[in-house]
Order: sequence, then C-alpha cells, then structure tokens
Amino acid sequence: MAQKGAQLDHSVISCSICLDLLKDPVTIPCGHSFCLICIETYWDQQDERRVFSCPQCRQTFRRRPVLKKNTMFAVLVEELKKTGLQPAPADHCYAGPEDVACDVCPGRKLRAVKSCLQCLASYCENHLQPHFEAAPLKKHKLVEPSKNLQENICSRHDEVMKMFCRTDQKSICYLCSVDEHKGHDTVSAAAERAEKQRDLEVSQRNIQKRVQDREKDVELIQQKVEAINRSADKAVEQSEKIFTELIRLMEKRRFDVEQQVRS
Repeated sequence: MAQKGAQLDHSVISCSICLDLLKDPVTIPCGHSFCLICIETYWDQQDERRVFSCPQCRQTFRRRPVLKKNTMFAVLVEELKKTGLQPAPADHCYAGPEDVACDVCPGRKLRAVKSCLQCLASYCENHLQPHFEAAPLKKHKLVEPSKNLQENICSRHDEVMKMFCRTDQKSICYLCSVDEHKGHDTVSAAAERAEKQRDLEVSQRNIQKRVQDREKDVELIQQKVEAINRSADKAVEQSEKIFTELIRLMEKRRFDVEQQVRS
C-alpha cells in the first residue's frame, strides 16, 4: 500500500450510521457495510414491526439477515490504523453552499474553521496550522469564518480597518485616521469593541437588576394578595359564626315564645 499520496475515500470505509471508520465491519444482503453494533442497534429498533431495512438504500428484508464479517474491510481498516494513513474527509467536512470554503484547498474544498483578517483568506483546520506554528503568522487576527472579509478592508487605502472613529461612528484604517479623520476622536477597533462590551455588560446588569426588582415587587404584591385573601377568609368565617349564633338564639327565642303561648 502506498504510504505517500495515498488517500482513501472516507465513505468507502466508514459506517453511514455513526459516520466513523468501520468497527467490526459486517455486510448485509444488499451489499452495504456497517459497524456490527450500529446495524444490530438499528435493527433492534425495527424488531417490533418485524420489518428490517438497509439504513443506506432502504431495501427491506422479510427476515432479519444473518450478519457476516466483511474480512476485506476489517483488514483494510486495520492496515489503515497500522500505517497511520488518514482517510479522505467525510462529506460533512466539505464546504456546502452555506459554508465558508477554505481558500487553499485544491479541488473540492473543505469547510473553513477560521478566517484571517491580515491574509484576507479562510482556512480549513489543516491549512490553518501555519498560523499557530509560524511566528509571523501567530500575530495575525483570526476570526470566525466569514464570506465578507473584504468588508474589513478600507476601500480607499486597501488597508485592514483596525481603527474606529467615534466622531463618525465608523471603522477606518490607520491612514484614514491621519487623513480625512484627522482630529476626530479615534481609537483602536479592539478598544472600541472592549468599550462596547463593557457598556453591554453594564446594560445587561441594569436590565437584570430591573427584572429582579420587578420580580420582588410581584412577590410583594402576591404576598399582600395572599394576606388579603386570608383576612377575607377569616372575616367570612367570623360572619358565619355570628349568623349561626344569631340563628340559634332566634330558634331558642321562638321556642320560648311558643312555650309561653301554650302555657
């Protein structure tokens, strides 16, 4: 097996259920292969309906197929582990229509994990490594993958906009700060972000305090309502006792009057 330049298609030796390299590979009657534990678990979930299907092509089988070890795939995976060769990335690692693609990858591009404001390029995990290893690249500003890196470049001076003009409330480059924005209240973009972050945190704390104050007010109102309800219940109970006593006295008085009349 060639050690250099050899690259296997990940989908060939991966399980379509767990999306990982095949473990104890088995092949089912339709020809597709899966990890033994993956297909067993998948069919255990179908056991109640007594209908067994292939997770990949959806072919159904009247009876639960007997699983047989795929010796070729087992050997291939073991060889792969011994030689240290890495399979080609899985399809879900490639950049889709909504993803930011790596600008360095040849052919089919991988999904970018970071964008560099100095390089004005986006990099996948592999091509990003030089930014962690080379001293000059370590100073570059890495941000979340972005398709609009050009928005961080000054259209007039073609420089990265590292400054912020508080007078005009806009991002500018260093040349702008000594040219058309000369005399304005300018700070570094990092300082402005830090200031906005502090303001946001203060605002969040104030909002949280107001919410807590409102919750306390609601709690006090609920306590007062409960106190009023208890007081009303007590008044009703006392009224019932009074009326009960009045009725008892009237019944006694009626009885006494009746006895007098009879006498």
